[in-house]
Formats: sequence, structure tokens, C-alpha cells
Amino acid sequence: MTDETLTQANIVAFLEDIFERRGGEEYLGEPVTMAEHMLQGATIAEQNGQSEEIIVAALLHDIGHFTSEFGTFSMEDTEDRYHEEAGAQVLERFFPSVVTDCVRYHVAAKRYLCATRPEYFNRLSEASVHSLNLQGGPMSDEEVAEFEQNPNLEKIVAVRYLDDAGKHPDMETPRFAHFAPMVQRVVDAHCGGAQ
Repeated sequence: MTDETLTQANIVAFLEDIFERRGGEEYLGEPVTMAEHMLQGATIAEQNGQSEEIIVAALLHDIGHFTSEFGTFSMEDTEDRYHEEAGAQVLERFFPSVVTDCVRYHVAAKRYLCATRPEYFNRLSEASVHSLNLQGGPMSDEEVAEFEQNPNLEKIVAVRYLDDAGKHPDMETPRFAHFAPMVQRVVDAHCGGAQ
């Protein structure tokens, strides 16, 4: 399916298909698969009573790893492939800016938190530290000031913490199908009802 054939009516099925077909791929040297990682973030958000937009953003924050142009990267990679921008571009036709901002800036949020909360760096996994170095390291003071202008800053940071939390090798989560009606509600609210 190409970007041109995606619609409000089929985007959720398209995303679910990606989870089913490619979700078993390795997640950047972590002890979970890509699908497990994203499903864990969404499950934790749901268990903590977060809004549907935050749950959906956590569920989809790494969807850019599945675009053929960017793919996943491994510990041996020496450059960042900008999965966050790829994911946001795929989603922005169908999802509100709060969701796409959480996707687009979840990497920047790691850089932001490393710059503004020194204890945050100590919580990062080895793989996350490796990717931080590829992504530019902690933000400069100028980058922090600019990042703090985003009206969705608090929600972006919340999804970043969910991203960090979704790395448990033994955590049970529901499948994508559990979240699909919620994803569709967020899409429909943004796109103006059912097609």
C-alpha cells in the first residue's frame, strides 16, 4: 500500500498489518521486539489513565522504523536514520498534532531531558545511550529554549518516559487489535468523523 492509497478508513488496518508482519523485528539492541516495545508503552499509558492521544502516540511513536526508506538501525550503525520524522510524516494526514509531535520529537525529548534533568541520563539503557550519541547528545541551551516553545512539550515528554519504560522482556500486553478502536477514534476525531 502506498501513501496515496491510505485513507481514514484503512489507516488503522494498515498500521495493524505492520505490527503483525514486522513487529517481531529486533528493537535496537533492547531485550524486546519493536511491537513489544510500542505495545508496552501504550499499555503502561492506558494503565496509568493517560488520554487516548497519549496512548496512541506511545503505541505509534516508533512506527517510522518500519518505513522502507529508513528501517531500523543496529548498534553497529554510525548515523541516525531519522525514524521519528519518517513516522510523523506517515501519520500527519490522519492524526492530530499532539500525536504527530510526540512521534516527531520523542528523540529530541531524550536529548532535552538529558540536558535539563541530569539524573535522566542514568536511567538510559546502553542501546539508548548509543542512539543518543548518534542523535546529537544532550541539547544545547539554545536548543532547550527552542524546544520548550512547543505547546505539546508536556505530552512529548510523557511519551518519552513511556518510550523508556517499554523495554521489559517479560511484560504481557494486549495485541494491537486491543488499541485499534482507540486509534480509529483519534483518527476520526482529527479527520472529522467516519468516512
